[in-house]
Amino acid sequence: MLSKKTKYAINALVYLAKKPAREPVLISEIATNERIPKKFLETILLDLRNAGILNSKKGKGGGYYLIKHPSEVNLAEIIRYFDGAIGLLPCVTHKYYEKCEECDDEVTCGIRHAFLAIRNETVEMLKKDTLESIIQKENKLKLDANS
Repeated sequence: MLSKKTKYAINALVYLAKKPAREPVLISEIATNERIPKKFLETILLDLRNAGILNSKKGKGGGYYLIKHPSEVNLAEIIRYFDGAIGLLPCVTHKYYEKCEECDDEVTCGIRHAFLAIRNETVEMLKKDTLESIIQKENKLKLDANS
């Protein structure tokens, strides 16, 4: 399950992706519209700025804005940044690999290979889902619901 921090980060990023490019948005606006506690959001947005996804402008007309195009920010990147490994077992993760203590031979471990396939499919799906594709899906779902 995603942490609240990751879920809030995705919600904030989708909100920012709907805004005109490089138009700063106040933290309070995002917090109110996405129902995210403001203090928690401040930390999340700072993390996203440090990750090179957002930037901020101070003073009048200030706020946070995307510096990457919404098509360049995918869910795998966000989840890894906040929650770490995507794999369900440490032996199947890419960037956070650890050998399982109880495993005698990874090469012939059926459990590892089953979870490796799940991890690979999951990562591929998460890489395909970008901020842009999420907004497109949302718009289509709204159209379908109003039809």
